[in-house]
Amino acid sequence: MAFAARLTALLLLTGAGAGAQTRDTINARGPVFTGTDAILIGGFTLATAAAAPLDKSLTRQFRQPARQSNRLLHGSATGFRVFGHPGALIAGAALYVVGRIDGQRRVEDLGLHSVEALLFSAAITGGIKTLSGRARPYVDPSNSTSFVLGRGLRSDDYRSFPSGHATMAFAFASIVSSETVRWWPGSRWIVGPIMYSGATLTGVSRMYDSQHWASDVLAGAAIGTLTGLKVYRYQHSHPGNKLDKTFLRAGVEISNTGAWLPLLSVGAK
Repeated sequence: MAFAARLTALLLLTGAGAGAQTRDTINARGPVFTGTDAILIGGFTLATAAAAPLDKSLTRQFRQPARQSNRLLHGSATGFRVFGHPGALIAGAALYVVGRIDGQRRVEDLGLHSVEALLFSAAITGGIKTLSGRARPYVDPSNSTSFVLGRGLRSDDYRSFPSGHATMAFAFASIVSSETVRWWPGSRWIVGPIMYSGATLTGVSRMYDSQHWASDVLAGAAIGTLTGLKVYRYQHSHPGNKLDKTFLRAGVEISNTGAWLPLLSVGAK
């Protein structure tokens, strides 16, 4: 399980690196894509490529009878699977509803943008899954290179790449971490590690359940993280965009000092 531990650490490090670049376009018009994104994409690409040759060996380790019969591991895998989906989507929708009903602009904002990031990332991953046609580990644990273009249309057995649960979990971690850092800078060292740890364990749980190869998880983590960052950056570098105008409650928001600010001041700098 040594490589599994390294894989977990790698996922956490890439997530932490992503969270470190979330404040550069807050409330000011600017590009959605920046040069630092190329570094992040490159890091995820290299990690996925490095994990691919070890897909089969990792799957064998997770499938060992002693690990599969362990109640703690089995229960934890179930819990983190739910965290990725449908837990993240339910949590995002709940935040939006609570914020809207209670007049908490920040909570409403967090919920809306979370759902947006989750839906976007799920759509991207779903399209890739269908086209890549990769067989899941339980279909044939000895063949990690079974890709057939479009085969995902036939059956869920062939929608392994990338991991949808990892995508959702990392999208949620990315957007929640980014949004909270916006009005609580210290949360970078609290919310971020908690969210990315949960997302990482979601990915590991899918490997434990023989639903995904390690490279599936890393690819899903990349899509989710990047989508969350792009949604956050776009929404806060384009104040008054159609989504926010339509779904965010008009009125005021609370500044970091607790003062009431006119909604129009959001984005003014």
